[in-house]
Amino acid sequence: MVILYQFPISHFCEKARWALDYKGIPYKVKNLLPGPHVKQVMSIAKRSEVPVLKHEANIIQHSDKIIDYLDEKFTDHRLTPVDDETRVKALEWEAFVDKEVGPNLRTFFYHSLLDHPKLLIPIFTYKGPWYGKILMKFFFPALRLKMIKLMRINDETALQAKLDLKLAIDKLNLHLSEHKFLAGDTFSRADLAAASLLAPLVQPDKYGLPWPSPLPAALQTTIDEWSGELEWVKQLYIEYR
Repeated sequence: MVILYQFPISHFCEKARWALDYKGIPYKVKNLLPGPHVKQVMSIAKRSEVPVLKHEANIIQHSDKIIDYLDEKFTDHRLTPVDDETRVKALEWEAFVDKEVGPNLRTFFYHSLLDHPKLLIPIFTYKGPWYGKILMKFFFPALRLKMIKLMRINDETALQAKLDLKLAIDKLNLHLSEHKFLAGDTFSRADLAAASLLAPLVQPDKYGLPWPSPLPAALQTTIDEWSGELEWVKQLYIEYR
C-alpha cells in the first residue's frame, strides 16, 4: 500500500500526486491539517514538511526524492530520462523550479491569501478530518502568524518573490520557445515539476482542488497578466495529467 501524506493545496504535493497518477500507481491520500500536521508527520519522518510517501517500511520525504523512489520501485512510465545527458538536464530543471518557482510562488500567494481566512480555511480543510473546519476556525489566527514567521512573509519579501518568480517564468519560456519539453524529446519529471509548481497561476481542474474564488484583486490581476505566458502549463495538464 502506498500512502501519500499531503496538503491538497500544496503545489509540491501536487507534484507527487501527478507522479503517482502518471505512473498509474494506486495510492491512498492522507490529507492533513496545516499546523496540527507537525505531530503526525514527525511521528513517521525526520522533518515536518509534506509531501511524505509511505510504501511498505519505506518513508520518503520531499517531492524530488519521491519521484526518485517511484522510478526505482515502479519502472513503468519512467519520469527520469534513461540517457545520462537528458537525465542531467531534467534534474537541473527540476532543481531550478523547486528553488525558484515553488517557494517564491508560495510566498507571493500566501502574502495575499493569509488575510482572507474565508478563502483559505475551506482549502486547508478540503477532504481532511471531519473536525477540520471547526478546529481551523479557532486555530487559524495562530496558524497565520506562524506561517508569516516561518515563511518570512511581508510586503518586501512578497514583492521580491513576485519578481524572482517572473524571472523564472521568463527563463522557462525562453527555453520552451525552441523546445517542446524541458529535457529531451519526451515528457519528463522536469516538465511535471515546472507545471505542477506553476499550477496555482493557471488553476487547472485536474489539480483536484476547488480553487478559492474570488481571489484578492492584486493576486487575480497578476494571474490574468501572466496567463498568456503559461499556456504551455495548461497544455501539459491537458496532455499528461
